[in-house]
Amino acid sequence: MYTTAKAIINQQLAEIQAGGLHKSEHVITSAQQAHVRVTGGQQVLNMCANNYLGLADDPRIIEAVKQSLDHWGFGCASVRFICGTQ
Repeated sequence: MYTTAKAIINQQLAEIQAGGLHKSEHVITSAQQAHVRVTGGQQVLNMCANNYLGLADDPRIIEAVKQSLDHWGFGCASVRFICGTQ
């Protein structure tokens, strides 16, 4: 039974690949930034993170955040069901 199922699955996978519909995983090999390198060395726009604009790496943003933390401080700022009872 497994041999038959395996043959059917292999045939379906072959059809998917032949149709250009197969998606292979691209492993990120660089730091998480707006642009990342993936296996094979290709540089791509990182759309799987919330930093696709590169703002988290911008020195101006980092400095502004540091100044804001020094002035305003930091703490959990959300409703109880997200942060729990603090």
